[in-house]
Amino acid sequence: MSTLHVIDHPLIVHKLSIMRNKKTGSKDFRELLNEIAMLMGYELTRDLPLEDIVIETPVSKMTAKKISGKKLAIVPILRAGLGMVDGLQTLVPVAKVGHIGLYRDPDTHKPVEYYCKLPLDIEERTVILVDPMLATGGSAVDALTMLKNKGCKDIRFMCLVAAPEGVKAVQEAHPDIDIFTAALDEKLNEHAYIVPGLGDAGDRIFGTI
Repeated sequence: MSTLHVIDHPLIVHKLSIMRNKKTGSKDFRELLNEIAMLMGYELTRDLPLEDIVIETPVSKMTAKKISGKKLAIVPILRAGLGMVDGLQTLVPVAKVGHIGLYRDPDTHKPVEYYCKLPLDIEERTVILVDPMLATGGSAVDALTMLKNKGCKDIRFMCLVAAPEGVKAVQEAHPDIDIFTAALDEKLNEHAYIVPGLGDAGDRIFGTI
């Protein structure tokens, strides 16, 4: 079964509290999301393999460590996932970026695919799939299936806020995928919004409320 990692570092908890506040505007919301994504990225990449290299400091030669050629890809689920890309790319500037377009049907609450563009060598990369909200889990489940169908074998899913229903859906459909979140909230309401949540992340990022 996949593992749920709740990354509750005090800096993340503090910044998320500001994001939840309905008075926080789009500019601050975007900046905070970017900062949290970068902080979460440290934990997400903790197990990247290292290898020895010989370098020369101003004082002497030494054996140092570097990441051993592990290639990364960041794949946001459009549109809200875009808000998490810059923070991760700050940590790993050489990571390639793909895009998966899914939207939630307002009547059925099920995801509908409209776009998919991935790096040509996506199957060779460690993929970080990002979306701020894990609500019903439908979009995440479908996006993970799309990535696996493209040959991806090493995938991590990262979100900002998760509902228990979404976590359960991902774990049942993809028991091999670890989930990283900054908060596990209480539940979904009748409109499939996370409670207490923070509203529609895409609308708050792009100011389309």
